[in-house]
Amino acid sequence: MDTAAATAADGRTGPSPGAAADPSAGPATTAPAPSRPAALRAALRAPRLDPYWTAGLFFVAYAVLSYWRYRTMSTISWDLGIFEQAIRGYAHLGAPTVDLKGPGTNILGDHFSPVLVLLAPLYRLFPSPLTLLVAQAALFALSAIPVTRAAARHLGRRRGLALGLAYGLSWGIQRAVDFDFHEIAFAVPLIAFALEAALRGRWNTAVCWAAPLVLVKEDLGVTAAAIGALSLLRTRRPGPLPLALVALGVTATAVTLGLVIPAFNGSGSYDYWSKLGGHGAAAPAIPVDVALRTLLWTLLPTTGLLALRSPLLLVAVPTLGWRFLSHEPHYWGTDWHYSAVLMPVVFLALVDALPRALASARPWMRSYAHHLPAAVLAAALALTTTLPLARLTEAATYRTPPEIPAAERLLDRIPDGATVESDIRPLSRLTGRTRVYWTGDTGGLAPGYIAAQLHDDHSAEQALADAEARHPRSTYVVLGTAADLVVLRRTSAR
Repeated sequence: MDTAAATAADGRTGPSPGAAADPSAGPATTAPAPSRPAALRAALRAPRLDPYWTAGLFFVAYAVLSYWRYRTMSTISWDLGIFEQAIRGYAHLGAPTVDLKGPGTNILGDHFSPVLVLLAPLYRLFPSPLTLLVAQAALFALSAIPVTRAAARHLGRRRGLALGLAYGLSWGIQRAVDFDFHEIAFAVPLIAFALEAALRGRWNTAVCWAAPLVLVKEDLGVTAAAIGALSLLRTRRPGPLPLALVALGVTATAVTLGLVIPAFNGSGSYDYWSKLGGHGAAAPAIPVDVALRTLLWTLLPTTGLLALRSPLLLVAVPTLGWRFLSHEPHYWGTDWHYSAVLMPVVFLALVDALPRALASARPWMRSYAHHLPAAVLAAALALTTTLPLARLTEAATYRTPPEIPAAERLLDRIPDGATVESDIRPLSRLTGRTRVYWTGDTGGLAPGYIAAQLHDDHSAEQALADAEARHPRSTYVVLGTAADLVVLRRTSAR
């Protein structure tokens, strides 16, 4: 073969290696180096960065949603105030005292969540409820990294991106973002990273990610044990660390429920046993249709039920188990934050099941698995139109109602360090700088101020009468009203 033919066959247009330069050809030319913006764009399009920009996108979305809910005083529970009081205690090198749960209550006697101490330095620098909300947004967004990365590794870039985006939009995560702050924000990325490692057969790494779950909440020790037990199903010959994780998870849960929490709350028991054991025959049990509906929501729009083909689903059993065994209806459904820890489990179970389904001998199964990632993303996008993130597309979300600044000025009239009795709406504006008690649960203390939300059938005069009925030895006057809030000030003790 001559040189020209060899060059054409090789796909090159220049001279062959070692050929002498032709002086008449003029100076050699080289391809221009790509400009810096072009190089940056190429780098950002690199597949290895997909999990990180996906997480960044969701962090912004979650943080913006949380900020505007706080800015418009749309708090829907007292949890944000509870956790701010606990973290404020840690930040000032004290006990995590939560007066909202009762005067002088140590939160470790209610739920065992020492992991909250990690937020203390950040809160000390930025003492605001927004610090907790932004940290939660970051933790939830962080969990998208292992989910997207594992999906891309096992299924390819496009399917990986589809599942990563569907995960970030999943209803369980969105509900949790909308529910102010909760300690399970730490559990979600820990479970996601642990199961990503499990999918790669890196069991020691999985143990390192799962073991801290025992410090997040008392029930998550059983979830950690389930991740250790997963190695039995995946390898048949687990190493010592996964077996040690099983022992650690079960032991930590037993010790926490039986000894640690009762020691901190002073009652000698775990207060939530009553919600699991009920109160005799009258205690309600979960209706079958409610349980079925929750299971379908957990598995159908997120995985098309294909996650049922993966042993990773074992990790969801402890959470679903205590919720369905409980006699508390709030635990049964799809509201609040209770399903957030299930989302990384079901999505990574889908990642585990899809490769086998794509290689199935049944043509219908291969076709179903081929289209499922796109279908899951489509379902997540469709459901989002009725979920919290849909508010980011509404102009009203970014407008502060005119009554909010007036309400904030009224609450600012309460001096720092004062004792305040409060209900839900005003308390997140007060827990960072005053000592806040829940309405009707001050332990006999007559607070210096009372902040309350006025409902349609409740006037400032009625709020004043209610306050003096709760604290008959004190006299209160109306300090002011704004929007639907009233603030009362104690003037004297009778």
